[in-house]
Amino acid sequence: MNPRPALIHGYEVVIGLETHAQLSTASKIFSGSSTRFGAAPNTQASAVDLALPGTLPVLNRGAVERAIRFGLAIGATVAPQSIFARKNYFYPDLPKGYQISQYETPVVQGGAVEFYVGDALHKVNLTRAHLEEDAGKSLHEDYAGQTGIDLNRAGTPLLEIVTEPDMRSSAEAVAYARALHALVVWLDICDGNMQEGSFRCDANVSVRKPGAPFGTRREVKNLNSFKFLQQAIDFEVQWQIALIEDGRSVKQATVLFDPAIGETRTMRTKEDAHDYRYFPDPDLPPLVIAPQWIEAVRAAMPELPRAMAERFVASYGLPAYDASLMTQSKVLAAYFEAVAAACGEPKLAANWLMGEVSRRLNLEARTIEACPVAASTLGAMIKRIADGTISNAGARQVFDALWGGAADVDAVIESAGLKQMSDAGALEAIIDAVIAANPKSVAEYRAGKDKAFNALVGQVMKASKGKANPAQASALLKARLD
Repeated sequence: MNPRPALIHGYEVVIGLETHAQLSTASKIFSGSSTRFGAAPNTQASAVDLALPGTLPVLNRGAVERAIRFGLAIGATVAPQSIFARKNYFYPDLPKGYQISQYETPVVQGGAVEFYVGDALHKVNLTRAHLEEDAGKSLHEDYAGQTGIDLNRAGTPLLEIVTEPDMRSSAEAVAYARALHALVVWLDICDGNMQEGSFRCDANVSVRKPGAPFGTRREVKNLNSFKFLQQAIDFEVQWQIALIEDGRSVKQATVLFDPAIGETRTMRTKEDAHDYRYFPDPDLPPLVIAPQWIEAVRAAMPELPRAMAERFVASYGLPAYDASLMTQSKVLAAYFEAVAAACGEPKLAANWLMGEVSRRLNLEARTIEACPVAASTLGAMIKRIADGTISNAGARQVFDALWGGAADVDAVIESAGLKQMSDAGALEAIIDAVIAANPKSVAEYRAGKDKAFNALVGQVMKASKGKANPAQASALLKARLD
């Protein structure tokens, strides 16, 4: 697990991620204000969100329940008692001057996320996941050189998920982020909409010589796409190495990634925890989570991706890697099971989903939810491959027709003339004719040249206009020649 990656110019890359997942509650974490996206600026910010005098926060039970669900899913400890603290800093979109978060005692402690990079299994350990509120948003565009402040996001519930510095490449960081994204969506605790800011990552990046202490890290903030996450890390790594090789030292800082030029730029020197003057929030009592509440959440949990993947291996005989891909989302897993049930060929079903179906979805920027081929229809087509009615090449033609709107597999096969030849007598006649017409290839095969046999099979397929079953044709030809 976690194979050692190649060094970059003799340096080892060290990465940790902090991910903000917006929890899928209808109201904010400490008030009844709506969390609906897209409302007119400052129409969903209440007096509580702004901490106006005389207001008191009240914790959203739904946000806590979602944190418990996440903790159980990653095998973490759900703290029986956790503390909310005030994180003090000044910024224009934080009018109360502090953010309510958790510091010394978070609600979720430890845990791990497993995922694949290629076909290699990796594991990243988590330090913590804590509840906190979001700040507002500064708007710099379309304001004639001025900045607008929208406080609709102020108080939106977040679960900040923090890893150990376990990752050693941008590819591993992206694979982890994708796995985490899939998990929070699977658990229905976050909608995962990165364009709307529901799932965004901060990457802590440093470099070091192998075996040396950790280098000085720089934090790249608010990365809202997997592509930008990889580009930002790659640039930051090269920048830090070049700086060190030039005899200078890396300074701890918070940086932003500019996707237009593919580079990071310093926003401010990086603060440490003591700069925020954390102290327990006097308006919020400790969060106490009774064992009965944890068990109630556990009982209502869906089958988790890892458990489902293990079931797919045991029940369907899938390789572990295939099973992990089939459980990337609930919808994909359900689609796979429906296809497998329709065709009775789970491995062939997984191959088609990982291959042609995935290729076509990516080509048209669709998700599996928008797949135009029903699972039962795809299963019917795969069944025709398995029973020898159509070849793999013919199946691709059938699939094209299904993707274009056709619904009857057998009708497509019949109208396109794709049914493979199943009459052994007719196929033997073709084979005899091919043998008679190609004495040189026959002699070469009998002299031990395997390529000659493949050439003869090709001639049989050509003579049958592609309708011969390749496996049947090969077997009959071999029997004739031997």
